[in-house]
Amino acid sequence: MGARPFDVRGIDHVVIRAVDPKRVIAFYRDVLGCEVERAVAEVGITQLRAGSSLIDVIDVAGELGKQGGGAARRDGPNMDHFCVQILPWDSKAIMAHLASHGIQAPEVHRRYGALGHGPSMYVQDPEGNTVELKGPPVADS
Repeated sequence: MGARPFDVRGIDHVVIRAVDPKRVIAFYRDVLGCEVERAVAEVGITQLRAGSSLIDVIDVAGELGKQGGGAARRDGPNMDHFCVQILPWDSKAIMAHLASHGIQAPEVHRRYGALGHGPSMYVQDPEGNTVELKGPPVADS
């Protein structure tokens, strides 16, 4: 196997699924000092700035939350996924690298992250955790 066609630059964001999103948002805002950067009520997500990263809170009753299944239990996970920033972004090289490790080529979508909108794809680790691979920001057109 060849060298990786990218380097991980850091955590872009984590996504927490919440039964009581107002309470979770208040914790990160009021207790930890994160500021609300963006909220999209139509899909049930609030994004809080945590340094150079984001903490996303998804309402499990909202559009995005329902896609993740039922609400987490005390003995079950409430993390939807975490996202790492990678550079450089070359979709074909990344997909070829993933395929060399037996990972099917995921779809590339434009998504919002800590640095703005840019390309991303989802993969799963061996334990079933979802990891979003996020490229650099691309200016809105």
